[in-house]
Amino acid sequence: MAGKFEGKVGWVTGGGSGIGKAIALELANEGAAVAVSGRRAERLEEVVAEIGAAGGRAMAVPLDVTDDGACLAAADAIVKELGSLDVAVANAGFGVTGKLTEMELADFKRQFDVNVFGLMATVQAAVPHLRDVDGRLGLLGSVMAMLTVPGNGAYAASKYAVRAIGQTLAAELHGTGMSCTLLHPGFVESEIAQVDNQGRHHPGAKDKRPAKLMWPADKAAKSCVKALYKRKREHVFTGHGKVSAFLGRHAPGLVHFATTRK
Repeated sequence: MAGKFEGKVGWVTGGGSGIGKAIALELANEGAAVAVSGRRAERLEEVVAEIGAAGGRAMAVPLDVTDDGACLAAADAIVKELGSLDVAVANAGFGVTGKLTEMELADFKRQFDVNVFGLMATVQAAVPHLRDVDGRLGLLGSVMAMLTVPGNGAYAASKYAVRAIGQTLAAELHGTGMSCTLLHPGFVESEIAQVDNQGRHHPGAKDKRPAKLMWPADKAAKSCVKALYKRKREHVFTGHGKVSAFLGRHAPGLVHFATTRK
């Protein structure tokens, strides 16, 4: 049976690990040729090799989304090599932690440089190509686009911004044949807890997120790819994620109470 994205071409930023890698593998599993981007070229090559070993087609396009012009060049290279661009998933991102009143302003700016401006650079590079094929755009938000907790204000603020961008794009693209899907995960297996405020990866760092609430990356990717295929406007996933998002939108007072009790 043909996959959902048979004959299509996908592009995933932050595609070398975690949910980005899993989305790339799932798109390939559904028949797409896939380009993966990120800062660690060796990780991208591993994803390409894994897709190739399974009989798929893939290419690595190393880039830093905060580098002006890099996303534009990457999108052009993908279309030249793979023939088109049908699905673009702006997944690259990380989390800055710490109290807002104690945080370095440079860290707050870095959070937005990657999670917001890097995402917009990806969008602006992909849209001209997606427009030609009634393509699909996916933006990785977070359940924290709907609520926040102490110590995670910078990350939540960036994801609130991503949600605003996605909702606006969904309206602006309405009637064009293109779609924009906001993807809001709860806890998913990834390296995000091992990346510091400067964006440096520490493999030995302990992930303090609750293991019992964690979804495996491949399960999360299947959920994301299905939502992209159906052209959903917003997709919240993991059970606790849905509950948290509901409370953040409809009972913010309760969230405030719960996060300020000691």
